[in-house]
Amino acid sequence: MSEIDAQPRDVPEPPPTHAGAGHFLWQQLPYAVALLLAIAGVAYTNVSHQPLVGYWEFLALAIGVVCVITKWPETQGRQMRIRLIWTQALHWIAVLITMNIMLVSGVQQMLPTPATGLVLLTLLALGTFLAGVSLLSLQIAFLGLAMGAAVPAISWLKQSIFFFLLGAVLLIGLAISFWLRQDGRPAGAATRAQHQTEA
Repeated sequence: MSEIDAQPRDVPEPPPTHAGAGHFLWQQLPYAVALLLAIAGVAYTNVSHQPLVGYWEFLALAIGVVCVITKWPETQGRQMRIRLIWTQALHWIAVLITMNIMLVSGVQQMLPTPATGLVLLTLLALGTFLAGVSLLSLQIAFLGLAMGAAVPAISWLKQSIFFFLLGAVLLIGLAISFWLRQDGRPAGAATRAQHQTEA
């Protein structure tokens, strides 16, 4: 009987399947979409020389929703979830108010039209990065850094190199997230194996 009990312990864990990789990519999809939308807005602003005011406001609200969804499963209890919603709502309302201050006619007279789009993107990037820091979310903080990197990229690069640079930043961020996820897996497997041997 003891030999039968010992057999399941000797069987190694099956290697991670493609479903695990697909699930990981599905989790990273909101961040990739937000970054692609930011790149699209930057590209349009660069080509048309017109600020996309409503576009950046919509993107700020969308990223705020992503922030809440990201931390929702980790937040326990009704009171903590209400606190999460309120803190993120106040954070993003402050970002939206700051964006709209930059659009006041007196401020607009001091800034050329292409610069307004860059300022709005900078504020959105800063708000995203600070939200990632407060939520302790690597993906959200990286999204803010990637959007911030787009600002000097627009100023310095006018050709397709700009898109390759942002694509490289996106791939590096996904690789870092995947690497951190892989680092957590062996520890969990070792803990399970230790519990099984103790049993």
